[in-house]
Amino acid sequence: MDHPGSDCDMLVVGGGVNGAGIARDAAGRGHKVLLVERGDLAQATSSASSKLIHGGLRYLENYQFRLVREALAEREVLLRMAPHIIWPLRFVLPHRPQMRPRWMIRAGLFLYDHLARRATLPGAQAFRTQGHAFGQPLCQALTHAFAYSDAWVEDSRLVLLNARDAAQRGAEIATHTSFTNAARQPGYWEVTLSNGRALRARAVINAAGPWVAQALAAAHAKPEGGVRLIRGSHIVVPRLYAGEQAYILQNDDRRVVFVIPYERDFSLIGTTDMPHTGDAATATCTAEEAAYLCAAVSGQFRRPVSPADIIWRYSGVRPLFDDGAENPSAVTRDYVLKLDLAGAPLLNIYGGKITTYRRLAEEAVGLVGAALGRKGMAWTGGAMLPGGDLGGLSLAGFEAQMARRYPWLQGLPRLVRTHGSELEAMLGGARGPADMGENFGAGLTSREISWMRDHEWARNADDVLWRRSKLGLRLDAKAQQRVAAALG
Repeated sequence: MDHPGSDCDMLVVGGGVNGAGIARDAAGRGHKVLLVERGDLAQATSSASSKLIHGGLRYLENYQFRLVREALAEREVLLRMAPHIIWPLRFVLPHRPQMRPRWMIRAGLFLYDHLARRATLPGAQAFRTQGHAFGQPLCQALTHAFAYSDAWVEDSRLVLLNARDAAQRGAEIATHTSFTNAARQPGYWEVTLSNGRALRARAVINAAGPWVAQALAAAHAKPEGGVRLIRGSHIVVPRLYAGEQAYILQNDDRRVVFVIPYERDFSLIGTTDMPHTGDAATATCTAEEAAYLCAAVSGQFRRPVSPADIIWRYSGVRPLFDDGAENPSAVTRDYVLKLDLAGAPLLNIYGGKITTYRRLAEEAVGLVGAALGRKGMAWTGGAMLPGGDLGGLSLAGFEAQMARRYPWLQGLPRLVRTHGSELEAMLGGARGPADMGENFGAGLTSREISWMRDHEWARNADDVLWRRSKLGLRLDAKAQQRVAAALG
């Protein structure tokens, strides 16, 4: 996967969704690209999201119509790009009369349905909860609700697939490698990496997320604005209800809390919006945040949730552009790109969200490419990500095809939703369970671990169990130790 030579057109700092998307876009336009990530791909914010591709229904209240319109349009693009890791999700919004009148919600959902072209997803509807399957989990006091459509994404795999596509197009992806120092010259940057490697880069793109200021310091450059760190925490509990629908609950503080079907046997609940101080790498879901999420669900579901039910919790820090808003929930979720041309180009990226990462990457590469004298053509809007080409079949149709072809394969639904059309390449001609090597549990085998190590930059057990999959929820401590040993 190494790119020959040491010099590059664009050095991308940060292996989250923005950095990986930029590397992919730039490599596809013919630029020589090096991406450096100090840990694993998607190790921080990009694997700690609510895992939604959505327009941001609540952003309508802040009149962020352009942001919502752009996100809704991207939702359709992403559903086509990677149908094995992105799929439609129906959301139920119970009506609480003390929060917003029904006419206002109905108007907001009408806008949400029509701000951008909606090709594949069904529109919104209103219904009475009594006697409706979607109403069964809700407490009796909630008599009316709405349903609308958005989408779900395997967030860390989205990052990984962008990095893989970038590598297939010639980019070099260097994980566990830090950007430690850069000296600016008129036409290039002299860069030093943590492994001692020195190189020249014509441009630096700072996509370090919560560490954007540290990357700026390493480049001895001045920021053109501040970054506000906002912590979003989530909890995972045993599945709270039957059905594939998610819920969006209006809370007393006028925030919303999602309850989402997760990994078949669990429910994912989030998120909070708390100012974060200190290193983003130390972010954890506090006892107060966990109690807040439990209370939000218990107030509207028949079945209460308590902190004792929590199986797993995680926290991510969003690096939002500091626009001076006092309320963290009102800070813009839009991205801000600051291009510094006081010498060799330096692009600093603030904010952004998973849904609009591709648009951000397209704009970023266009800006830097123009500064380098070769903008290139935007191309990612119609290009599948690795594993996304299911041969014209629906995800269910492709899974059925694989079930006929590999009736012996354990955990097929997960494998299809992990590898898509690359499943057969991962299997490598295996004809039965014995060819897959050791089974670590939940369908994870030596062969899949080898694929993740050789093709997906996996180095340790956490890489495999919490980012390339979520099998950490299913494997006990002994099995997890065996996975670590298999990776050496």
